[in-house]
Parts: sequence; C-alpha cells; structure tokens
Amino acid sequence: MRSTHKDIDVVLVRWPAEESRREYFRAMGVPRLLIVEGGSKPPFCGDAKEDWVRPPISRDDLEARVATLRARVRVDRVPEVDPIGVIRYASRSAAISPTEADLLQCLVNRFGDVVRREELEQCLPERSGRSLRNALDLHIMRIRRRIQPLGLVIRTVWGLGYQLELHEV
Repeated sequence: MRSTHKDIDVVLVRWPAEESRREYFRAMGVPRLLIVEGGSKPPFCGDAKEDWVRPPISRDDLEARVATLRARVRVDRVPEVDPIGVIRYASRSAAISPTEADLLQCLVNRFGDVVRREELEQCLPERSGRSLRNALDLHIMRIRRRIQPLGLVIRTVWGLGYQLELHEV
C-alpha cells in the first residue's frame, strides 16, 4: 500500500511480516511507515525516511505521521545554494561562480516550477539587451554541466523559461 502526495510516496509496511519489503524500500530510499503488528517489538528506525505506528491508529494520526515523513524527505529533495559559491544537494556538492549562485538561487526558490527568462535575466549583474540573452544562455549551459553530477537538471521550457528539477533516469 502506498500513500502518495505529488512526487513523494510513503510506503506502508507491516512489521515484522514484511521485513524484506522494508529492506528493499530502504535500499531504494523510499520513505516507509512501519505498521507494527500486535505483540511485536517495534524496530529501531535510525533513518529519517522511516517511522512506525502501532494499530489501532486513527486516520488523523496516520495522516499526521505520513505528512511528517514527507516533510523530512522534502528537506532532502530541495537543493541549497551556499553564499560562498557551493550548491548542495543530498550528500553532494559543486562549486559555482557568484553569478551562477545568483541564477541558481532564483531556480532553487521555485524548485520544480518554471522560472521565466525575464526573471532570470534580472539575476544577472550585466544587463544590456542582446548580450543579456546570450549571457543567460551561456550561464545556464555552464550550470547544467556543474549540477549534472548532483542528480539535478535544468530543463528548457520553450517560450517560457527554465525549470530546475531532479534528473530522472
């Protein structure tokens, strides 16, 4: 059984009956809510993507636990731009220039959403007509190379702008 919200699934796993499923989803990095069967000792949950409950549990309590797991996972899913010129995502990081940091901050603030070209152009220090368009394209190209090893990608949304998101393999 899965409880979903946008792009974050929380898998419900019976404990200890489905221990192998727990290990599979742990290895895959999927958030898990363990339903501890009556009389069983609760497991140690040292992973921020895991929690447990014991039935009977009210619908509101179950939803609150699932929402908490989603919030923990969401924190790991949004990149962070450091003021000293580093972008961090999950356990990886990459050095970036000050201009790239400004552009990435605009994209990170709206992670997963389209950011219009005009908004990104406002993040560039040099603002002069035709060269502005070329400068933005050049910076986006460089940023794409730097963030690719982090599992991130900037997608072009034709006619609108750019979108920073997770790279899906």
